[in-house]
Amino acid sequence: MLPSATSSPLDAAIKVGEDLALKVLEYRLGAIKTRAVALEEFEKDLPIDSLTEMKAMPESDFIRNFRDARSRGTLMAEGDSWFDYPWKDVLSCLEDEHGYDVESVAHKGDHVEHMAYDGGQLVQFLRRLERLLLRQNKIPKAVLLSGGGNDFAGREFGMILNHKLSPLSGLNSQVVDGVIERIFTAFGTILSEVTTLCNRTIGRNVPILIHGYDYPVPDGRGFLGGWGPFPGPWLEPGFREKGFDDLSERMSLARVLVDEINDMLQSIVGHPEFSHVIYINLRGTLRDDLSVYQEDWANELHPSSAGFTLVSNRFAEEINLLP
Repeated sequence: MLPSATSSPLDAAIKVGEDLALKVLEYRLGAIKTRAVALEEFEKDLPIDSLTEMKAMPESDFIRNFRDARSRGTLMAEGDSWFDYPWKDVLSCLEDEHGYDVESVAHKGDHVEHMAYDGGQLVQFLRRLERLLLRQNKIPKAVLLSGGGNDFAGREFGMILNHKLSPLSGLNSQVVDGVIERIFTAFGTILSEVTTLCNRTIGRNVPILIHGYDYPVPDGRGFLGGWGPFPGPWLEPGFREKGFDDLSERMSLARVLVDEINDMLQSIVGHPEFSHVIYINLRGTLRDDLSVYQEDWANELHPSSAGFTLVSNRFAEEINLLP
């Protein structure tokens, strides 16, 4: 059952997010003052000529030949591997193929609960925001948020499945509902954190874009054959453990799960506190037709290079509509 966007758990998550954001802000205000003192100490004994020389560094051939200060705007991002993938991901496509600048604190493999409560990405997010506002005089056009896939996929994936031979065969609705509720609450907290920090530093809301995932093909393919920073596979072992050997049956169950995650995310934007949050529906962006799906999917969870271009195009469509 889907959590209610106006329910008390989400209101409680919003309050937790506000409190965590204010703690991070207080910590960073102290750090900003410490930095100012350090710079004053550094500069006070330097001759004026030295400061001028520091600001007028000679240009390299690379800078001269490729300088291009044009930009469609600056985006900030927090998330997981769809925003932090080797060679090409959603964010690099938005920079290279659409002309945006992106300040990202995304980290592959992060669970949405870690992003909400552990503080690592949030502290780094505020540091990047400080740099934009205080040293570059830029205001982000939007904040992009990605997460939730790691909370289902991986070694624990089999726990959400009842065995194929069970009279309750398929997704275990109670377990799925529990994980959905956990992600729902964590997303509410993150959205509240980012909203609070933007309001306190910029003085207004900044649009936040969130997305669900597309329909995967649980075929047992991992990153580079199961090697490297995202080894995988993430879905096939759980299906195999519970007796689901037929790929079409796995795909059908995965579609139901993806739909539930997307429905949950879409419901969050209905809360009055999140009127500035935009949900992007990516379902159907990447093909799951077995004759062509490998052109869009690099493995069970991540798009191919061409697939990331397709996903980034959907983001760009929404971002381009913003003022």
